[in-house]
Amino acid sequence: MTATSYVFGILSAALILVVVVELLRRRHLRERHAVWWFVAGVLALIVGIFPATLEWAAKAIGIEVPTNLVFFAGITVVVLVCLQHSSELTQLESKTRTLAERLALSELRLKELEDRNSPGTTSSTKDPRPPTP
Repeated sequence: MTATSYVFGILSAALILVVVVELLRRRHLRERHAVWWFVAGVLALIVGIFPATLEWAAKAIGIEVPTNLVFFAGITVVVLVCLQHSSELTQLESKTRTLAERLALSELRLKELEDRNSPGTTSSTKDPRPPTP
């Protein structure tokens, strides 16, 4: 490993951590979304500072080429982030549908009330339908 690649690895990992912290500080990223990126940044920083840990971890898992472990870990983090976002998207779609249905019912009730109180109707004319709750 050359000194340039060693320094580049450490600076890249530190940059990831700085960007995540700055996005959190400016409220552009929520804590629950930053967890995986923060974990990836910390692991990258540890591997950047102590490159032998990557070789040790690869041997412990049974991976012959340590770089393959890096790719596997990176892909795993991206898959977990996508899974988390898919779960949250499903919840938001459900909430949006519920809100749209409530809004439609509220607009219908408002229209019915406006129709009952329009100037063309008299107070003796009653709607045969029971009032909606």
